Amino acid sequence: MDRSLFQKPQINLSRSTPVRMRLVSICAFLAVFQSSLSDKWHSLFIALAAIAGTVGTELLFNLKDRYFSIKDSSAISSALILTLFLPNSLNPLYAFLGGIFAMAVIKHSYGGLGSNWLNPAAGAWLFIRSAWPAAFNSSIDGSHLMRLSASLEEGLRDSLGSPLALLAINGWSGASLGNMLSTFFNQTIFTFTGTSLPMSYYPFFFPAGPGIIADRGLFFLLAGIILIAASQCFRFWLPAAFLFVFSLLVRIFGALPFGGPLWEGDVIFGLLSGGTLAAAFLLVTDPATGPKSTPGYMVFTALCALFAFLFRYPGLDPYGAVTAVLLGNALVPLIRRFENTWYYEKRKRL
Repeated sequence: MDRSLFQKPQINLSRSTPVRMRLVSICAFLAVFQSSLSDKWHSLFIALAAIAGTVGTELLFNLKDRYFSIKDSSAISSALILTLFLPNSLNPLYAFLGGIFAMAVIKHSYGGLGSNWLNPAAGAWLFIRSAWPAAFNSSIDGSHLMRLSASLEEGLRDSLGSPLALLAINGWSGASLGNMLSTFFNQTIFTFTGTSLPMSYYPFFFPAGPGIIADRGLFFLLAGIILIAASQCFRFWLPAAFLFVFSLLVRIFGALPFGGPLWEGDVIFGLLSGGTLAAAFLLVTDPATGPKSTPGYMVFTALCALFAFLFRYPGLDPYGAVTAVLLGNALVPLIRRFENTWYYEKRKRL
């Protein structure tokens, strides 16, 4: 067996692991906090339950290994990232069980921080969704993503391939609300700048209905992303490359499932929904579950973006971005094998 495939990644970042974990936790918590403001703090209860599961399990493994690893903040970070991809009306008990699974099965069964092949938060999300599918799906009923899927299943199409138009047909009032808000700001504040804001997208920044917590806390999430990007917690080109490839695919083919032509896909809708931004900046950039080299990461990022588009659009999976990263993590051992053969061995011969 080639043991090099299971070595921890040799990634040099400007911030230590505890600092990166704390900054990522702050970013995720900001989104949870915004979501909590409009659901009577239920999103916060989900986050606290997930934290209880991860931290409690981490403490138990600390007693066994006699190593106080809780101080690296990875348990809290994993819990908050997990929370971002859960529906805001989900029973907190599932988040608690998911937190236990993330630490006990995904992280520590493979040797602890940096040795796991799967992102703990994404793996715990898959565990919850697979173990309790009825509870998981029912908790997201009524969200704009589920309404959109229902419209397509009913055979509804729009000549321009607009997902917002299908949402309006299915009774979602977000588009008209966005138009009202855009018109108000464009006729007041932005008259002095000579510019205007795009219509119909305000509800994505301040949603009130059920949905993914990352989507419900999008405005504060963007503020957190700016914070961690400015702090150089990761290689910035990773999420940039993911979003570029994903946006390009959406622009070219994104209108087809909705009845539109090529090159008319709604890129803004694709980026602002389905937890796409959270997946790009918090999952794709995880150094522990990625390749070792820059060429390997380029392949990994492109594959994740491709899978995200295929799951989100042809596959109509609201969580396509998370599922894509999970599939990308599963392919990392294969990518590392090619790295060893085509990259490191070739450099040794030069």
